[in-house]
Amino acid sequence: MSGAGNDFVVIDNRSGKVKDGSRLARRICDRKWGVGADGLILLENSAEAEYRMMYYNADGSYGGMCGNGGRCIARFAVDKGLAGSVHRFEALGYIYDSIVKPDVVLLTMKDPVRMKMGIVLPLGSSKLKLHFVDTGSPHVVIPIAQLVKRYRTLEAIPVTTIGRKIRYHKSFSPEGTNVNFIERTKAGSIRIRTYERGVEEETLACGTGSIASALIASRLWKVSSPVEVIPASGATLEVSFRVKGSEYSNVVLRGQAVTTFTGEFDVEG
Repeated sequence: MSGAGNDFVVIDNRSGKVKDGSRLARRICDRKWGVGADGLILLENSAEAEYRMMYYNADGSYGGMCGNGGRCIARFAVDKGLAGSVHRFEALGYIYDSIVKPDVVLLTMKDPVRMKMGIVLPLGSSKLKLHFVDTGSPHVVIPIAQLVKRYRTLEAIPVTTIGRKIRYHKSFSPEGTNVNFIERTKAGSIRIRTYERGVEEETLACGTGSIASALIASRLWKVSSPVEVIPASGATLEVSFRVKGSEYSNVVLRGQAVTTFTGEFDVEG
């Protein structure tokens, strides 16, 4: 499945047949020897909601909440007749509300925490001014204005090189962080490129990263809800929220979530 370019292998695991999600994620998400995906999502039984979402990054690590993955599993559950178009599911001990429409899926996210503005980070011989917020996963957000003298455009920025240095920087140890590079368009939308922790490279979209970028843009540029976010895939996401002072709530991620193909994969050997 693909959520605005974020791609996932999604499996109905209510039977519990998949015992080791971490091992399977490493195998099946490999783009050379497996199916290829940013992550693995298992749909499992839940006593608290319609089902439980278990998300593993491509490297096998158990991920934080994945916004685009959450929208994909909601679509999957509806398409398989496991839930109605308006339903709730469990992930990381939290209950998420989803609305599945023919063309888009809306997912209500947890309120953001740990927002820190104007962090100055030493990076080699230079310094970067960045911002941080946890939107279900930790995210650094960097407006590209301070980088354009060297790289000129968002497309020219070496996202993986810079992102990896920040992701593993001691300031974010031990959990690490995702890293987003953003710019505001003349139309008022946000363009974004994201380095994802656990995938360890740039991805075409990131749901929690889009939310983080929209919230930081709200603080920096007074961008009002809803915010249109354009990831590297070009498939637009929309982030809506309520804001009171410096507090954000009622965050909703809206965008496409589609099944690209179905099939079987031999995990033996």
